[in-house]
Amino acid sequence: MEMKSFGLTSFNQEATLYTIENDTIQMSVTDYGATLVSLVIKDKGIDVVQGFTNVQGYQSQVKYMGQTIGRVCNRIGKGEFELNGKTYHVPINNNGNSLHGGEFGFDTKMWKAHGGEDSIAFEYVSPHMEEGYPGNVRVKVTYELIENGFNYIVDAQSDEDTLLNVTNHSFFNLDGPTSKTAMEHEVKINATQFAGVDADGCTHEDVYDVKKTAFDFTSFKPIGKDINNQEEQLLNGNGYDHHFLVDGEGFREFARCKGKEIEMTVLSDLPGFHMYTSNFLEGNYTDTKENGEFPRRSSICFETQFYPNAIQTKNQIQPIIRKGEVWHHKTQFIFN
Repeated sequence: MEMKSFGLTSFNQEATLYTIENDTIQMSVTDYGATLVSLVIKDKGIDVVQGFTNVQGYQSQVKYMGQTIGRVCNRIGKGEFELNGKTYHVPINNNGNSLHGGEFGFDTKMWKAHGGEDSIAFEYVSPHMEEGYPGNVRVKVTYELIENGFNYIVDAQSDEDTLLNVTNHSFFNLDGPTSKTAMEHEVKINATQFAGVDADGCTHEDVYDVKKTAFDFTSFKPIGKDINNQEEQLLNGNGYDHHFLVDGEGFREFARCKGKEIEMTVLSDLPGFHMYTSNFLEGNYTDTKENGEFPRRSSICFETQFYPNAIQTKNQIQPIIRKGEVWHHKTQFIFN
């Protein structure tokens, strides 16, 4: 494992960049936000995630890029939820809703790192009522290299019942950081249903069949083929910014994504994933890797998670971690 400074945060904290590798992959991650900074497929020489050359880029230019999101990823409608008969209020930071854990979620924290030859673990203790969430929660995120990919493993425990929905928010472009579009990537998703969002992007209870819609990825198709269709859900999300309810249970294949030379397979034991086609990237950022521009729709996110805003629904698995419960989930990314 190699270590080097990754710059100072706006709070004058020094971030560290950790690099590990095996025969097929070189990975760099930082303790700021437990963030995946670089993922190079060595035989192609291609870095498949967008990112920055220092910590300031992740703070001030593109929030959430490659970072660990929590306590609750995605949105909570109107910034409130009820748990065990008590109403809690969390920060409203996105169109009247709470997004990605609030103003200072897991993505903004300095995590304690523990490294090895083929894995790096980050730990963070979120105190009771941080960002409005009850319970002291101890979270460990592990990036673990495997032969042709990596595992993203989340372990957690709380001393009170609370909400927890943790994901990695990497922006993938399988053609590299200098590629200006991901709309030619072909995607196949093992889901026959997707979740609807309202005009503010907040997921609601209604789920829809993907058949005869732009959301049908049951066979490979270019991500950009239908993205500009005038369907209500595409308009609400400004493109794809929706949760797919993956068929089956347990650890299983979620999706495949093909670039020009690399194919990525996403597997997880979670209920589904949120696909986001970087609809709000603006391009022309500074200090980007390989001087990439990162314009709108130049990458795709596969955010494995529980159903978004599930605490306000009746029919989905609730992302509740009970007092003393050991919470363990794994997502795997394979590259061919």
